[in-house]
Amino acid sequence: MSTPAPLSCDLDRMIACPACDALLADISVETGETASCPRCHTVIEAPRPLAMTRIIMLALAALILMIAAVFFPFLELGAAGMVRRSSLLDTVMAFATGLTAPLTIAMAALIVILPVSRFLALLYVLGPMAFGWHPARHAAKVFRLAEALRPWAMAEVFIVGVAVALVKVAGLAHVSLGPAFWAFVALVVVTVLKDNFMSRVTVWKTLEARRTS
Repeated sequence: MSTPAPLSCDLDRMIACPACDALLADISVETGETASCPRCHTVIEAPRPLAMTRIIMLALAALILMIAAVFFPFLELGAAGMVRRSSLLDTVMAFATGLTAPLTIAMAALIVILPVSRFLALLYVLGPMAFGWHPARHAAKVFRLAEALRPWAMAEVFIVGVAVALVKVAGLAHVSLGPAFWAFVALVVVTVLKDNFMSRVTVWKTLEARRTS
């Protein structure tokens, strides 16, 4: 467990808790161990065996699922003998003009463009290091960008919104879920697993160590 840093400690050897901002001594954490904040018990660092390889595999799986979620049929609505199939791409294109264009662009960015950008950024940062190579050029900046995009990648929020909308629409029409819907559900699960595997402090330390070695 991380310990509070003494006042005379070198700033380069201190780390701030991301939850409560407590300053802690940056200790060495072995693979399989967990360092947490003594004040709020937030996990600071938890290196795991083959964590980078697992994150890369999950990021690749997420990219494949995103392609399926965008292009495959998302929903099928049936009412009064008429059946309509729609994909996420069809929805974006249908409302891409007029007054709804800004909302459509924002939706596409938050649930498709930003998550894909984050997956690609993680592959760029972690891919070379998973093979034991030096970090790619500007890897630190790309990883910082990936972390900045994390709160704005809202695929899971989109699924919750769709589930709420389906409850309301089900009384008006027959609704069938397409493969893209289940691809999005799988994407959310894969994203959660990826985030749980990733120890951000460990990534930063690995970037620094490989860059100077």
